[in-house]
Amino acid sequence: MSIRLIAIDMDDTLLDEKHQISPATKEAIRQATERGVAVTIATGRMFCSTLPFAQYLGIKVPLINYNGAMVRDTVSGRTLFHRPIERETAGAVAALFRERGWYLQKHVDDVLYVAELDENARYYSDYARVEAVPLGDEFYTMSEAPTKLLSLADQPLLNEIRAVMEERWGDRINTASSRTRYLEMVDVGVNKGEALAYLAGSLGVRQSEVMAIGDSMNDVDMIEYAAIGVAMGNAKDRVKAAADHVTLSNSQDGVAAAIEKFVLI
Repeated sequence: MSIRLIAIDMDDTLLDEKHQISPATKEAIRQATERGVAVTIATGRMFCSTLPFAQYLGIKVPLINYNGAMVRDTVSGRTLFHRPIERETAGAVAALFRERGWYLQKHVDDVLYVAELDENARYYSDYARVEAVPLGDEFYTMSEAPTKLLSLADQPLLNEIRAVMEERWGDRINTASSRTRYLEMVDVGVNKGEALAYLAGSLGVRQSEVMAIGDSMNDVDMIEYAAIGVAMGNAKDRVKAAADHVTLSNSQDGVAAAIEKFVLI
């Protein structure tokens, strides 16, 4: 089986425990690219948060962002695919979060908006290395359809929020967690697997020529779509169960090991 496209999750997959790309991982990706293999990053993150890492790796292939809600060209910045949350639904969600005092942020046109620069907003802004734009009360007026909504909370509250979201809007919004304190919300038709299928088709790559690597539940769809689905050694058990292969952890150059095993042979 010849792999022509590799999609790699970012947090806790491509990035090690220091949130960096190891030299071994960078070298494996360089060698794969030199052999003509297309490499992309598939992440819940914003495009502007992902782009510096893609540039560091020399990636020219379009990036999959917002858990698959957006595919954007790495070089020109042109949006190739975009499926935001329906505006009225996003407005109803925002109204509920405001009523209950839950933290919410929205992503519109690759800009991060918040109601105020509180602890959660600053945490996300610092981690993702993007500016958070405070809007005050205007935040809750969804004048444009957001690409993604995201809540930050400790696990018990996050579980409560997820349950409410699934009960009220489970037919319109897909919820996923890429990190422990995150609850990410996108349109119900959005996932990394669908976006990866779109990207593969646009590149003329068959499903049988795709490899995907990830660690979290938001990676399961692309791991199942790919001909070779790889779970990181630090992945959740449900992710490992969905994979064809389990590699080393992100602190042990698991991405490099998977590329060496299936591509650099």
